[in-house]
This record gives sequence, structure tokens and C-alpha cells, in this order.
Amino acid sequence: MRFPAIFIPHGGGPWPFVDMNFGPKEQWAPLEAYLRTLVSSLPERPRALLVVSAHWEEPVVTLMSGANPPMLYDYSGFAPEAYQIEWPAPGAPHLVAHTRALLERAGLMTAEDARRGFDHGTFVPLKLAVPGADIPVLQVSLLHSLDPEAHLAMGRALAPLRDEGVLLVGSGNSYHNMRGFGQPASVEPGRRFDAWIADSMRLSAGERADRLRHWKEAPDATHCHPREEHLLPLHVMAGAGGDDVVTLPFRGDVLGIRAIAVQFG
Repeated sequence: MRFPAIFIPHGGGPWPFVDMNFGPKEQWAPLEAYLRTLVSSLPERPRALLVVSAHWEEPVVTLMSGANPPMLYDYSGFAPEAYQIEWPAPGAPHLVAHTRALLERAGLMTAEDARRGFDHGTFVPLKLAVPGADIPVLQVSLLHSLDPEAHLAMGRALAPLRDEGVLLVGSGNSYHNMRGFGQPASVEPGRRFDAWIADSMRLSAGERADRLRHWKEAPDATHCHPREEHLLPLHVMAGAGGDDVVTLPFRGDVLGIRAIAVQFG
């Protein structure tokens, strides 16, 4: 089968696994329920996952090449158990050369990092989606440039992997203004930007790409994303999605702010 390309909201920090004191735990339940079905809802089990996380940027597209990636607890200020979470999924070194070739064929420079570990943009949602940690995972960086067109091109280059048993996951958030969470004044800007995403994803691939290139023209764009690293995984997934049917498998409030998932195919 052709596996989808999916943009997911990964929430905040290690939220499913520790007490974060961010209000009632029930508010996270819909997102947790969705992420738990991310893989199990597919008609077939993927042979590998490729994850583009908002929490890794490099000068060139960089691929984790270690066979047994460590945990990277790239957050601070949580209880000690937040730094003891384990998710020992294997890496996917067998995919690295092929994936680099696809990217370089598209004119994108690449590199490898054998020491890099799974950051929380990867291990938090995937510990829910693949609790057995038994699917190889290839994590791929964003570009420091934060260039929208480069990330669309990155997705187009990765698209052939979808026909080779690989599920593509872009892990970010549709709203990522850390000062805005929990503020009543952020609710309506978040909803307006969410509506722009939903409307944009329903357009043709070309029109959708043009909107994503110029995302800062969207309503309340820079309020929702003072810095765009949490939005760019959507660009990568949209590039990989091409003309495939688009669905919104999750759309709900997290910490009072609208969050959205987008699935291509």
C-alpha cells in the first residue's frame, strides 16, 4: 500500500507520561486517543517510520544514522521521572543511503548524525503510537534556514518512500506561541489560524503549496508562530502529499488552543 504522510501536534514536553500541572489531565485525552491510533488505524503496519521533528534543525538536511538511538530529553523543569522515560525503538540505518539519495537528487544537501537521539517531538507521540517500540525510526532534521520552499521540496523528495512501506510523520504544532498558551486572548487567533490551515489543505496541491510558501500572510500567523519551526513539518508533509486526498483526523483544543492534524492519503 501507499502509506500516508501525516502532520501531528505533539503537545508539550512529556505530557502523557508525567504530571505537568497544566490543568485537568482530561483536556489531553482526545489528543492522546488520536495519537494512540496513529499506526494501529492503518490497513497495514509500516516497515519503518520517517519522522521530521520540530525540535531538530541543521544547516543541511541531516539524518539520524545510529542503529540504537539514545533518548534526548530536550526539555527542562519537569519532575525527575520525565528524564527516565524510555522508548527503545531501533534506528533505520538501512534507509539512510536511499533517503539521502532521494534528497540529493532534488538538490538538497544532506548529512548523517550517528549520535543523535530521539527528541521529544519523536519519542513522546510515538511512545503512544508504537508502545512496543518495535518499528525502525529514521528521524530527519529541519533546515536552520526555515525556508518554506526548501521544506516543501524536502517533502516532495521523500514522497517515494511512501510506496516503500514507510510512514512519514511531521511532528510539530499548529500553534506554538509559548507566551500565548493559557491566555484567553490567544483563543481566537488560534482558531483563525487553524481555519486557514484547514481551508488551505482542501485546495489543490499547487494552491496549497503557494499558501504554505506565504504562510505569514495568514490570519494571526506570526502570533501563532513567532518562530515557524513547529509549522514547517506541515510543509514537509504537504510536499510529500502531492495530490492525495486530505483529511483532518484530529482537530480539538489543547491547553485551550486549537490543534490540528493533517493526513495526506
